[in-house]
Amino acid sequence: MSKVLHLSEFTKGGVETHLNEVLKYQSDNHDIYLMVSELNSNRDSLQISPDRLFMYPYKRKPSYILKTMKSINKKIKEINPDIIHVHGTFAGFFLRTLLFFKKQRPVVIYCSHGWAFLMDTQIWKRKLYANVEKVLSLRTDYIINISNHEYNMAMDYGMSPKKSVVVYNGVSDSAPSELAPFAVKKEKINLLYVGRFDRQKGFDLLLEVFNENKFAEINLYLVGDSVLSRKEYQFPDNAVKVGWVDNSEIDRYMKACDAIVVPSRWEGFGLVAIEALRNKKPVIASNRGALPEIIQHGVNGYIFDFDDKEELVSIMRGLDKSKLEEMGLAGEKIFNEKFHSDKMNRQIERLYEAAASKPTDRYSVSVKRYV
Repeated sequence: MSKVLHLSEFTKGGVETHLNEVLKYQSDNHDIYLMVSELNSNRDSLQISPDRLFMYPYKRKPSYILKTMKSINKKIKEINPDIIHVHGTFAGFFLRTLLFFKKQRPVVIYCSHGWAFLMDTQIWKRKLYANVEKVLSLRTDYIINISNHEYNMAMDYGMSPKKSVVVYNGVSDSAPSELAPFAVKKEKINLLYVGRFDRQKGFDLLLEVFNENKFAEINLYLVGDSVLSRKEYQFPDNAVKVGWVDNSEIDRYMKACDAIVVPSRWEGFGLVAIEALRNKKPVIASNRGALPEIIQHGVNGYIFDFDDKEELVSIMRGLDKSKLEEMGLAGEKIFNEKFHSDKMNRQIERLYEAAASKPTDRYSVSVKRYV
């Protein structure tokens, strides 16, 4: 048993789903703690005892960086963890900068949950982000890439292959539920979008396609909202804006619909896609990030070229309820083979054991007690 501190910035969305899967599993094997920001994190839905959850005051502004790092440093001294498992780019920056010049430190396991240098931004920014990650990797013991795509791109940008591993994200079985959250028209094809209303998620492309094409046979349900910005969108007539839904309720919404659409512009992984598969729902996804590793075109969904929106239009026009149901069954099988949380958690556990067993003074004395 090790004392493990999980550290994250925001938890709203997919990161919370991932954290809850890991926290539930590790609660039986380790002494676990969680530290997250007060902004866009829900104390009530995180699967950890209230006395093990710590929230730091935070806004994504330069003036908060030092305050945040001081809060994190203070809590690390109080807890004295053996392992710090850090989630996300900003949390990774805060933590590893704090530890950079410390001779003895806890084991650091880092997962960016989507590399910043793979974002759709200027080349010079990508190079800057990659260089920062390479420097900070010097104070990292293992780097988790959440897809083969992420791993291959990280190698191209010069990240350490000795420290880098691939661990697919995973989710556990969905809870049985017969009660639908809303009434859908059975004669229609009912599609569901789940996620932030922002550019990364391709939300603008999805609305553009539906505003330009009147898919009379399709209803589109939109679960989510904006997080950091409040951009005004023009919603098509056949779209229903649901708003944010608690993670525990997502399965009911998926079960009520015929397919899930994931039109991301860039995506480290795509938890929504595997949540869809576990609910026997096919996924209509872009060809970005790890999505083609999750969705096999024509088998458990459809893949479209993000740069060719007519491909998405063509898929929408060709949707067939019976075919979608058939692909949903194939998707459930793929989920159980590759994307169940048990597999993910066992891989993370092996990383903890490997890192703690290395006889080097980069690791704290407390870790070596568990070897």
